[in-house]
Amino acid sequence: MGSTAQPLRIAIVGGGIGGLALAAGLCKKPHLDVHVYEGVSGYRDVGAGLALHLNAMKAMSLIGPEVRQAYLDKATDMADAAADSGEEEMATEVILAHGPHAGELVAELGRAKGRKSVSRADLLAGLLALIPPGHVSLGKKLARIVERPAGTAAEPDEEPVVLEFHDGSQAAADCVLGADGIHSVVRSHLLGAGHAATAPKNHDRWQVYRTLVTTDEALRHINEKWTRRVPILLGPRGHVNCIPVSKGTRVSAGVAVRGGATPKTSADGPGGGAGGQSNNKTEALDPALYADYSADAQRIVGMVARNTNASWSVGDHDHAPHYWRGRVAMLGDAAHAALPFAGNGAAQALEDAAVLDHLFGSVGGRTQIAAALAAYDAVRRPRSQQVVDLARRFGRVYAYADDEIGDDPARMRAFFAEAAAFTNNADLERQNREAMDLYEHAVGEASRSGKA
Repeated sequence: MGSTAQPLRIAIVGGGIGGLALAAGLCKKPHLDVHVYEGVSGYRDVGAGLALHLNAMKAMSLIGPEVRQAYLDKATDMADAAADSGEEEMATEVILAHGPHAGELVAELGRAKGRKSVSRADLLAGLLALIPPGHVSLGKKLARIVERPAGTAAEPDEEPVVLEFHDGSQAAADCVLGADGIHSVVRSHLLGAGHAATAPKNHDRWQVYRTLVTTDEALRHINEKWTRRVPILLGPRGHVNCIPVSKGTRVSAGVAVRGGATPKTSADGPGGGAGGQSNNKTEALDPALYADYSADAQRIVGMVARNTNASWSVGDHDHAPHYWRGRVAMLGDAAHAALPFAGNGAAQALEDAAVLDHLFGSVGGRTQIAAALAAYDAVRRPRSQQVVDLARRFGRVYAYADDEIGDDPARMRAFFAEAAAFTNNADLERQNREAMDLYEHAVGEASRSGKA
């Protein structure tokens, strides 16, 4: 690694899971001065719970064991209390809830030892505790990014990237990493506000009805098993799920309906957040429409229908042609927001963070930043965009709407097995090595040509 008289200033825009995990890793590097700018003035407990898959856990470990431990400390074990050793392999159970094959288990997703579920707010609190005081600013909603135009006579080391916030303040950095969610200002800066891939999409008009209740309340309505484990119950009028959060004291439950969102509640409206969520008022969820679903599914639907104030229309991104330009890049939902149905949105943000953390361990000056961001883009963009496509197909399969699969259990099992292998079993150490090889080659070429 090269040296620099002053630490490189890294601005991370967005204090979600990807942004905070990345900051936790970069803050350990003495040649970097890292600051997180988060638009909200305080974190809210929004969104469904998370049951992170194996690739997410591997990514956290690559950033640092303390990052993975922060997740474990905040999470709820998915195993039965009697088997709470952390050694039992747990998974999300995908079960048919409708039709002639109702009751059949067609997948066990995200299988891993000691697998846990966690609320987004709890995980953010754990990650935030890893960042030194004074390195996170809340209430800093980004308005725009100002860069010196390419082709000027100025040397790269003379001009920082400037962040302008809605409160009138500014911040300067040598590199800006945008983790500012599905409605990303950084994405708009990189692609252009009018680019076809800038705004989020909801092509299948998904609407998610969700409720968050205490475990005691959930036990009055649903199978006790689903206050400890994670099911996804499938059917053509919406798939149903539950997830325990907050150390087992609460249950997040939901029903996702394909075609249920109206144009006025699409995900390209204001707001947004983890998983491409936009809170909105919706029509009531009618349990009578699920009378031919399994008893477990009907009970969950009935509980959700009692209070759907946590509902939203979900969204994702059409593929961006690039994730970076100059000394600005995007990651997580800003780069590749995906529908939540593959359960891999947070995992992909963590994979982004792992690669960037690995690369920036070797970046010794401003002139090397572009090489690092180009390497990150080359390695992460193809895989993360495949996950966006995969999540769209997951949703169709869950709704019995995939033309090749329908409600055939055997075909579902084959699809889920192949998809799980792609997401869960990725060699993330190899991904880091490939990115570093690209970076070192670019830096070497620049050095030989006298441009570094």
